[in-house]
Amino acid sequence: MTATHTLRVPGAHLHYEVRGAGPLLLVMGSPMEAEAFAPLADALASDHTVVTHDPRGISGSTLDDPDEDTLPDRRADDVAAILDALGADSADVFGSSGGAVTGLALVARHPDRVRTLVAHEPPIMEILPDAAEQRAMTEEIIKAFHEEGQGAAWMKFMAVAGFVTEDGESGEGGESTPDGPFGEPTEQDLANGARFFGHDLRGTARYVPDIAALTAAPTRVLVGVGAESQGLITYRTSTVLAELLGTRPVEFPGDHAGFLGDPKGFADALRNTLTS
Repeated sequence: MTATHTLRVPGAHLHYEVRGAGPLLLVMGSPMEAEAFAPLADALASDHTVVTHDPRGISGSTLDDPDEDTLPDRRADDVAAILDALGADSADVFGSSGGAVTGLALVARHPDRVRTLVAHEPPIMEILPDAAEQRAMTEEIIKAFHEEGQGAAWMKFMAVAGFVTEDGESGEGGESTPDGPFGEPTEQDLANGARFFGHDLRGTARYVPDIAALTAAPTRVLVGVGAESQGLITYRTSTVLAELLGTRPVEFPGDHAGFLGDPKGFADALRNTLTS
């Protein structure tokens, strides 16, 4: 059984969902919404209380100002507010893609609220040796959105990420991405895509993790990578982040969105990681 809630936070109303029983585990993405994590959350709910949410401005989480640019720090404060609403001092956190960036910001800003963070393939381009080039490509994606529309922006995004080549063929990094639309986009998919390209992508890609704060926190910070993600830009960012933290990446099934293709296997791997 899944309970749905709405929480008022500064500048937004947040939609979040609670299922299962056991130790508290937050599962989150950005711009990926709660619904997309439902199969993974269901697979974890037998022994965890699993909380998922729609990031501000996405799906059921509405903004007071639709033109607001959303930064990881503010998304992190939203997650802390959800913990407050649950009456929880702390939780384990699994963050995927932009949700992993949110998780890194959460630990840096609210270190006592997270027991273990599993940051699965965060797209933090600023830590790469070619950060300036990556920044320019992000701006090209955003420009394509404003000048040519979402189709062109998604194609550039998928090529930069490593999912497809410039001519649209499948790349080496796998077949799936949690950030792109599947099949014919719905009206909500289009609204979420516009939010992502117009207001979220730049702030997420330009986020610089506070390595000193992350290593000083009482939180156990783990970096996850997909077993089939070697061709993706997020494999690079993840391995560099793990090196900066003085750890080794933890391997999970599949690629960047392995939890979509095999939610049960991914849930088992996440359980093992949290208890090891």
